Order: sequence, then structure tokens, then C-alpha cells
Amino acid sequence: ISARREPERGLTPLGTMDSLSSPQEGRKPNPVSAIVFVIAILAVSMAIGYVTRPGEWYAGLDKPVFNPPGWVFGPVWTGLYVLIAIAGWRILRNPAAGRAKTVWIVQMVLNWAWSPAFFGAHMPWLAFIIIVAMLVAILAFIAAAWKPDRVSALLFLPYLAWVSFATLLNGAIAVMN
Repeated sequence: ISARREPERGLTPLGTMDSLSSPQEGRKPNPVSAIVFVIAILAVSMAIGYVTRPGEWYAGLDKPVFNPPGWVFGPVWTGLYVLIAIAGWRILRNPAAGRAKTVWIVQMVLNWAWSPAFFGAHMPWLAFIIIVAMLVAILAFIAAAWKPDRVSALLFLPYLAWVSFATLLNGAIAVMN
């Protein structure tokens, strides 16, 4: 007779919690705190985007042929910020995710610094340095979150894809100008 080990309570076969809940022993997820956290991240991100929105300077830059139309950025970033915020809410509540917490905060600070550097200060090379560091932080977050909260790590995959593209775009604009 083989003893089949059941997954720990609340864990899926992947070793992660249900979609919104955070892996904490004996604590039920608080959807209100998750919603407030997501709204706060969106509010700060949108405020930075509003204050540093592209203007005449950006319109006058030479851009590569793969530069998307301007209307694409708002919806893409809004969706990404929701995913980033959910991952952050989950990981910041997870007592087993020490390094992932730090890396999540670092990537968020770098994310929020990019727009002021690029659009505010008109410094594409400084923004390029920031976005490369952000890309490294995103990869580090995925690696650090993988074991304690795989859902949070997976939520960062679209962000990784977009920031990889944005890094290429930022680099091309810096070189062309």
C-alpha cells in the first residue's frame, strides 16, 4: 500500500494558493485590502504618468519602426499595474517571502523612476539605465517569488515581456537621438 500524501491545506498541486489568497497559515485573504492595495498602486502610477506624460519633446524624437502607437501604452500599463499590485499584495503578506518583498519594492521604485527620467528630465540614457535595472529586478522577483508564491511569480511574466520590449524601445530611442 502506498501512502498518498495530500497537499497542504489551501495549496494547489503547484504549491501555491488560490488566485487571490496569499499563502499564510490560518489567515483568510482580505479582498478589501487587496482592492485598496491595487487602487493605491494604480493611483500612484497614473499620477506619475499624468505628471510626466509625453509632450512635444517626445513627439519630436526619432523613433524606431516598431514603436507602438501612443494609445497602446495606457491600457497595457493599466493591466500590468493590476498584475504587479496583486503580486505585491500577495508577496508583502507572505512571511516566507523575505527576499521577494525587497525585490518587489525595488522594482516598483525603479518603475516609478523611469517616467520622470525619460519624459520629465528628457534623459533617454538615464531612463535606459533605470529600465535595465528594472528588468533585472523583475527577473530577480520572479526567481525569489517562485518557491514561496508561484502565482505572484507568474503574474510578473507579462510584465517581464513588456519591459523587455520597452527596454529595446528605450535603447533604440536613446541611440537614434
